[in-house]
Amino acid sequence: MANDHTQDPFEMFRRLWGPLGVPVPGLAMPTLDPQELDKRIAELKAVEMWLNMNLNMLRTAIQGLEMQKAGLSAMQQAMNKGGPKQDP
Repeated sequence: MANDHTQDPFEMFRRLWGPLGVPVPGLAMPTLDPQELDKRIAELKAVEMWLNMNLNMLRTAIQGLEMQKAGLSAMQQAMNKGGPKQDP
């Protein structure tokens, strides 16, 4: 049991995130190698571009659905106004 207290408290997070290839800020050892820093920056910029692309696609999908909803609402209103009148 004494051995449990000497383990790295972040090891669980490293095991969870490590296989996914996702860098977890603050859990990796800092480096002073400029080439390694350039590599990390390039990887993170690639992830940022991928996320931005997905965000733009999501926004486009949302706008399309909003337009579809507005069109359906306009059609329903037009049908209600121009529909046959019922005698009371």
